Amino acid sequence: MNTGQRLTAPTPPLFQKVRNIGLLLTAISTAIIGLPVALPLIITQVAGYVALAGAVMTGVSQATVENEGG
Repeated sequence: MNTGQRLTAPTPPLFQKVRNIGLLLTAISTAIIGLPVALPLIITQVAGYVALAGAVMTGVSQATVENEGG
């Protein structure tokens, strides 16, 4: 199975939930990073790490497919 087929194949229900949580984490942390007020440096650093973790969760979850038995 090539990458294109893997990304367009149906995602199992558990990984759909993980993907949605990753998208939510990415959206929230991006909103925190983009705030027009000055936040402490540690908050923006943590938000950056959470955005990265959410993006990785989303990508890995989307590439997961059901076992084809082989």
